[in-house]
Amino acid sequence: MLKGALLSALLGASSLTAAHAETTITAVMNAPLRALDPAISTAYILRNYGYMIYDTLLARDEAGKVQPQMASWKVSDDGLTYTFTLRDGLKWHDGTPVTAADCVASIARWDQVDKTGQVMAKLMKSMDVVDDKSFTLTFGEPTGIALLALSKPSGIAPFMMQKAVAETPVSTPITSTIGSGPFKFDADAYQPGVKAVFLKNTDYVPRDEPSSGMAGGKVVNVDKVVWTTMPDPMTAMSAMMSGEVDFIEQVQQDLLPLVDGNPDFYTQAFAKQGSQNLVRLNWTQPPFDNLKYRQAAMEALGQKPMLNAQVGTGEDSSSTCAAVFGCSGPYATDYKADEVIDAHPEKSKELLKEAGYDGSPIMLMQATDLASLAPQGPVIAQQLRDGGFKVDVVAMDWASVVARRSSKAPVAEGGWNIFSTTNVLPDVGDPVGFIGTAAGGDSAWFGWPDVPEIEKLRSAFAEAPDTASQVKIAKEIDQLAIDNVVMIPMGEFANINVVSSKLKGMPEAEAPVFWNVTKSE
Repeated sequence: MLKGALLSALLGASSLTAAHAETTITAVMNAPLRALDPAISTAYILRNYGYMIYDTLLARDEAGKVQPQMASWKVSDDGLTYTFTLRDGLKWHDGTPVTAADCVASIARWDQVDKTGQVMAKLMKSMDVVDDKSFTLTFGEPTGIALLALSKPSGIAPFMMQKAVAETPVSTPITSTIGSGPFKFDADAYQPGVKAVFLKNTDYVPRDEPSSGMAGGKVVNVDKVVWTTMPDPMTAMSAMMSGEVDFIEQVQQDLLPLVDGNPDFYTQAFAKQGSQNLVRLNWTQPPFDNLKYRQAAMEALGQKPMLNAQVGTGEDSSSTCAAVFGCSGPYATDYKADEVIDAHPEKSKELLKEAGYDGSPIMLMQATDLASLAPQGPVIAQQLRDGGFKVDVVAMDWASVVARRSSKAPVAEGGWNIFSTTNVLPDVGDPVGFIGTAAGGDSAWFGWPDVPEIEKLRSAFAEAPDTASQVKIAKEIDQLAIDNVVMIPMGEFANINVVSSKLKGMPEAEAPVFWNVTKSE
């Protein structure tokens, strides 16, 4: 009997030890996860989700250089054909092997919705499976678009999916959560908008190279990552300070003093995760189907008040500039800087008078549940009012903004006139893929600007023979975007993470990812 009791005690202790050995990272991300198809939206929470469970053929390292990830590549002597070969050890979460047919189907679905993918598809003559582990992309002219597109780190990233899943029409969101990436999705634990759980994929075979940016070995050092939703920033910070949370993706500047000087936490702001503010106007509905009204809106808006509302007055955390492709990248320009950066309410009023504005209200969607977006609406609304517009602000959560912005209907029937958002700087700095400047009408991003000259230039950029030519083309796109008010850039700011000191090793990459991260007791 004593032996039995001792055995039971030992087994109990063993179970307790095993339970305590499980390592979990609990994170509050920038938005709740409510959908499971990373191709249906540019919402960054879907991109982040994609990187947890899927993998990409290529990836960019910290220096921005394209590296093999799932596949290596060779280019034919004439520069027209790219042959991709899958590396060994790739398996889907259900144990079946990843094949070239899976990848071809995945690319074919992705290039219908992503702006860089759409340009690649236009230039591509064929995409063919060679055998189970290799496939080709063939182009009509030599171009580097294949490597640029398939290594795209953000926006709608080119995640590889099983063929049967990838053949789902882009109009139908996928429900499968089977990927080949370093984490598996725990579908049983998923509570849309509340909680998402990711488990270590013990069958995943990382690359041998050290982690660098989105490239290299994705080594998972924890058993589980839990994304939990806390819409109130103070609630999230309190949970961090009590040890319930290990990572907060975006923290308001006025809450940072709570952790300043506390050795139990640290802050980080990766340059590649900095953001550009953007105001978007609906070209398909009055009044912004009229250029003069769009110009009036641009004149009414100024960048500094919005940045001050978002991140405070610290010059090191924000910057103003007129460039649509980013303040400090190779395509930066000061074209019409005064008009874009500063508010000119009297000029806005003059333009509205010339346009015959009758005082009809414009409908502004304001997202209230995201730290970076909540301050934007009140600032935009007041500046537009100062510029002579009558404004109706409709407050809603971000998920509702995402749903409603897809409507081209009149406001009274569920449409909209104006909304604002942010885009991370790697997306902004890509003249081919940036959703803010694509202007193909119905195929453009929400707002649906229609400027054929921009679309021609985006294709020309992809085919440009050298960097100097690309810079020239990018600046031409910038000018057309500003002249036609395709978008209104509203300055840049740093996204600041608050992290438990127990976590180490988060990659400096375009998205917050949890491979290579360790957690100490």
